[in-house]
Parts: sequence; structure tokens; C-alpha cells
Amino acid sequence: MKSGLSFLIAALRREIDELDQLARTSALVATIGRLIHALQRERGLSNVFLASAGQRFADQRTEQATACLHAEEAVRACFDRLEADAGSIGNGARLFSRIAWVLPGLDALPALRRRIGAGELTAAEATAAFVKLVSGLLAVVFEAADGATDPEISRLLVAMFNFMQGKEFAGQERACGAAAFASGRNDADRQQQWLHLIESQERCFQVFVEFAGDGMAGLWQGSQPAAQRAEQERLRRIACAAPAGVALDPELSAAWFDCCSRRIDAMQSIEERLAADLRLICERRIAQARAELEAHEALLSRLPADAGTPSAAFFDEPPMEETPPRTAGAAAPFGRQLERSILEMVQDQSHRLQAMSEELDTVRAALNERKLVERAKGLLMAHRGLSEEEAHKMLRRTAMSQGRRLVEVAESVLAMAEYLPGEPRR
Repeated sequence: MKSGLSFLIAALRREIDELDQLARTSALVATIGRLIHALQRERGLSNVFLASAGQRFADQRTEQATACLHAEEAVRACFDRLEADAGSIGNGARLFSRIAWVLPGLDALPALRRRIGAGELTAAEATAAFVKLVSGLLAVVFEAADGATDPEISRLLVAMFNFMQGKEFAGQERACGAAAFASGRNDADRQQQWLHLIESQERCFQVFVEFAGDGMAGLWQGSQPAAQRAEQERLRRIACAAPAGVALDPELSAAWFDCCSRRIDAMQSIEERLAADLRLICERRIAQARAELEAHEALLSRLPADAGTPSAAFFDEPPMEETPPRTAGAAAPFGRQLERSILEMVQDQSHRLQAMSEELDTVRAALNERKLVERAKGLLMAHRGLSEEEAHKMLRRTAMSQGRRLVEVAESVLAMAEYLPGEPRR
């Protein structure tokens, strides 16, 4: 008959397997982050190239495409390794569905680049194509964060996802401004889109600061020099505060692109730091679990063959005084003291897992809020014929006018789903 210690060992082995998988998933997130960063830069260069009718950034765009290819190969290798371990991934169905969706986008990149090089797309069309691909990659990151089972790792994954999402909005702002300046004009729609991107960045970075901790938040604030922020704000005002239709200086496209690129490159440094911290946390948690496993296995090996389950100590009153800790290598106690020792280890493990579960629920609340908001936006887009930006603005305006949180408004919209028209608007 197996003892409680045997099943405690089995639980630890399972925990180590989950941590090993989390380490691989975290490595995937870091690798995807590098590809997204490369694609964001290519998107910005492509926008200037197209808006200037091929006069600017032609060579830089070609060089960046090569850098993207190397980053893409690393991501594909991570995908292949995950597929080989498919049976051990807790949320594998959702994660692999996201990967299956994004792979055709990666396959289509060469054709997209050829069309951009031939001037067959507008800057807006090229941006939309890159945004769609990056969004797919971020969805993979989201599923990785949502599938984390260790609260400390999950907290950092949530911080990293929101930071990457904010960085993507910053990249879209770079592309939007680069196209505006390079074309020498701006319009009301583009100005509204620009302001929406600025607001979306701030929202993501607020969640990042909440989950990343004070140290990382301070590092983020210190990565943005005051002069650089002032320059970006100056260029934003030139393009966004001026009346629609007022001519813009095309020479400012390079200044805008460089200013935004310095900011985004600083963000990439923060992202790499997050990835390094994530790797260290995974390594530390795995080492702790393996050390605990070795200690339990050593104790099990010293148990008498007929030790059985420590049932005699189950109903004992807890000891009034703590038992002095045993030194390494000391002989294991037997009899009632051993039974109580094993029972305490099982209870400690149970309490630890319960605490982890409660903390994990708290961390996942941030991810669940995003799911609710995305579902509400999708419902409005389908039944009201709105764009994603328009749906988000409607939710945001309602929240502000009613003094409610955005997620509360999203919940109300979803609760009214059955009262919406049966056929979505086309």
C-alpha cells in the first residue's frame, strides 16, 4: 500500500513537469518578443518607404527583412519543440490553435514584402497586414500567460504580455506618424487613431507596473529620458493638434521615426530584462522543487517496508513546541515522530498549493478582464457594424459617463447579448 509520502512525491514530480513546461513556454514568449520587435521596425520602415513613394528607407527595409527572417526561424524552432511536447501542455488546445492561426501569416510574409517593394500597397494596407500578424503573435503570448500555473511566474508573464501589448501600440504609433509626416499631410481619422494609440499604450503600461513590481517599474521610468519624451510630445502636437489637412513637413518623418525608435528600443531592453527575470524565476522554482523532491525520496527510501500510511498520528494534537530541525544527513526518525513529520509535510504542501491557487486567481483576473473586454468589442463589432477602434471607444465613453470600470461595462454588454439583433449587421 502506498503511503501519503509516495503521493506527495508524485505531486512534486508533477509540479516539476509543469515548471519545466513553464520554462519552455517562457522561452517561447521571449523569442516571440524579439520577432515582434523586428517586425515592428520593418513595419515602420515600410510605412515611410510607401508614404515617400519609395524614396526613403529602401535599403534599411531590405536589411530589416533579413533580421526578421532570423528571428522568425528562432520562433518556428520553439513552435516545433512545443509540438513535440504537446501532451504535457495544460492549455495546449488553445495555445496550439493560436500557433496554427499565426503560421500562415509568417508563411505569407515574403509575398507581403514583395508587394510593398513593388508599391502595390498603401501605407495603411501594409500597416494593417503587419498589425494582423503581430496581433496573432501576441495572442500566442496571451495563451502562454493564461496557461501558467505558478503565481510568481504567472504574475511576470502578465506583466510581460501587457508591456509587449503597450509596445505594439507604440510601434503602431510610430508607423502612423511616419506615414503622416512622410506623406506631408494628416487627416481627422488618422489624428483620432493616433490619440487612441497613445491612450492604449498608457493603459497597458499601467497594468504592467501593477504586476511587474517597483524595481521593474522604476527601470521603465528611468529608460525614458526627459529630453526624449519632450521631443516626442513636440512632434505629436505638430501632427495631432494642427487642424486636419494642414501640410506637414516631410523632413520630420526621419526625426519622428528616430525618436520613436529610441523609445521602442528602450522598451525592448526592458522586455529582455523581463525575459531574463522570468528565466531566473523558472530556474529557481525548479531547483527548489527538485531539492524538495530529493529530500522526500531520501526519506521514503529509509522507511521500513511495512511503514504504511502514518494513520496513527492523523488525529494527534499538534505538538506544543516545535521539533528542532534535523541536520543534513541525520537519521530519519521512526515511529510516531516519523508519522507526524510526514503528515506535516503533506499538510504544508496542501497549504502551499492552496495559497498558490488563491494568488493565481488574483493574477488571472487581469487576463480575464481583457477577455471580457475583447468579447464585448467583438459583439459590438458584429451587431453594430463597428470597427475595433469604434467598439473600444464606445465602451470607454460609456464607462466614463457612468463612472464605471471598463470591464464592468463589458460585462453589461455581454449580459445584453441575447437582446441584440439576431443577425449581425453586415
